[in-house]
Amino acid sequence: MPSPPISHPASLDISARIQAQEAHIAELEAALWDGGLNESILADYQAAFRELESLLGTRPDGDRRHHFVIVIPVADSPKQLHACLESLLTLCRNYGYGGMRRGRFRKVSVLLADDSADSGCIERNREIARTFGQSGIQTDYFGIDEQLALMQRLHGLDLEAIVGVHPRNAFGHKGQAMMRNIAYLKLAEMRSQMPGERFLFYTIDADQQFMVTVATPQGARSLYAVNHLYYLDRIFDRTEARVVTGKVVGDPPVSPAVMAANFLEDVISFVREMAACDPKQPYRQPVADTRGSGEAAYHDMAEMFGFRADSEAYRYRCKLDGMPDNATCFVEFSERLNRFFHGEHPTRITWYRYQKVDDSVQPARTVYTGNYVFNGDALEWFIPFAPLRLRMSGPTMGRLLKSAVGDRFVSANVPMLHRRTLEATGQSEFRPGVVSEQQTVALCDEFERQFFGDVMLFSIERLAVQGLPAQQWPQRLVAETLDRVYSEMRQKYRTRQQVILDRLDQLRALLRGDERWWNRSSFHTPALGRFEAFVENLERNFGEGSPCRAQIDSEANWAAWRERQLGAITGLHADQQTWQQALDFLSRSGPE
Repeated sequence: MPSPPISHPASLDISARIQAQEAHIAELEAALWDGGLNESILADYQAAFRELESLLGTRPDGDRRHHFVIVIPVADSPKQLHACLESLLTLCRNYGYGGMRRGRFRKVSVLLADDSADSGCIERNREIARTFGQSGIQTDYFGIDEQLALMQRLHGLDLEAIVGVHPRNAFGHKGQAMMRNIAYLKLAEMRSQMPGERFLFYTIDADQQFMVTVATPQGARSLYAVNHLYYLDRIFDRTEARVVTGKVVGDPPVSPAVMAANFLEDVISFVREMAACDPKQPYRQPVADTRGSGEAAYHDMAEMFGFRADSEAYRYRCKLDGMPDNATCFVEFSERLNRFFHGEHPTRITWYRYQKVDDSVQPARTVYTGNYVFNGDALEWFIPFAPLRLRMSGPTMGRLLKSAVGDRFVSANVPMLHRRTLEATGQSEFRPGVVSEQQTVALCDEFERQFFGDVMLFSIERLAVQGLPAQQWPQRLVAETLDRVYSEMRQKYRTRQQVILDRLDQLRALLRGDERWWNRSSFHTPALGRFEAFVENLERNFGEGSPCRAQIDSEANWAAWRERQLGAITGLHADQQTWQQALDFLSRSGPE
């Protein structure tokens, strides 16, 4: 058991008292995770950090730690935004980073970058910013009017390839990458107004929370068990890092367009198990399966990213309380199937695995755009190719960062909880690229952006080892690389399509047949209908006649994408120079 709270003798100087408190925290942290989560220690662990903050606030030289600006892009998602900010406020109250002054946390503020198009959502987001500003966290609302005013000041610079071109009366829904780039320009302006402040810019997504999800024998527990701000400050203070990325736990950070094959394997396993069971017997809940934590088990093509593909199915944990029977869990699982198309993976949850944050720091190659932190020097790095609106923008940016700054781009074990959907609806508030009408879902836009995002990512990965961004690549080399990667990706997607079709045939055969207990009672008809709708949606999006498939197989469509990607890659060097000019202008001019 950890030692009791420290009573600091007055004879100790403040530095010695701080060191003693830090040692006490390390002891509590070890006990908190000894043999798994020991939740009874969590409150003491958080209280020990608050005591440390009190000590740090009395240092004669002041608290010189970093001020965090939390950047949150949001588009028509006020409920998820509110939950996100509520989690930040809870994190600050639990751990007390930076202490408080006149009712506000001194070293934490929020830049709310609103990319909404719905006037009702815009007003609700404004009100949310006001509410949390009054609750203790300075929250600056950076809406469409403010964004347009900032861009007007930069009208002499051609930033089209970085922030896009948008009519003034339709400036919402630019997409996360372009919205982030505009927000980064605002950060440059903010930094110029407070030159003595040590800033860290922490960009997250509105559908995330400052918690981690831990696997326990009773199921998932979501907890404030990581002091994100304290440990991130330490990394920047004790290393030469310029960019630090975390990951996410909970829902996968990828599109359902690349998760269908492995989820089908899990659904088949579930249905096969149900077919062999007595529907009235209790459902055999699995022990929490943590195989997928950190190994991209949710991704159909994990091997492309250096992970070993997991060939074994994952069992589903029924969400109902008590000891529900098999028939009841069959119904409950059927009700969660449609969530898959909105980004939830019901069987392959990513769990938090404890590792000391300081020990977890290692060179990185992928930016998780919803969970990364950078200092002022790294403002020179915008999210590349943003107007293409491709998925995989973070991994693509990460390959370029790795090439440019090497070991100063690192990852650390500071994940955030990712919740794609609202529990009440099973859908995201706003999800571009997914069109849903009742039980029918179309993924074609997201599918296309995923496929060509993969083409861009793996083209950049190959090109980055040849000198970019220090020098420009010849256009012919870029074109040849794009063509080669497109051909390889097309074959990989075709192979995966056949796997999906084979598994759909297996699932249909399992669901049908008079001998199945769910076909012998009208009580199960609605659940069976949901399974059938799930199969039809997969066929619609991944089958032989899928318009999604037609988009990536079309030679004309590839020619158009090839031209856009070729222009974006060969223009990157010039875009970086223009971006630097914008940063220089904002740092010189200050606000109007």
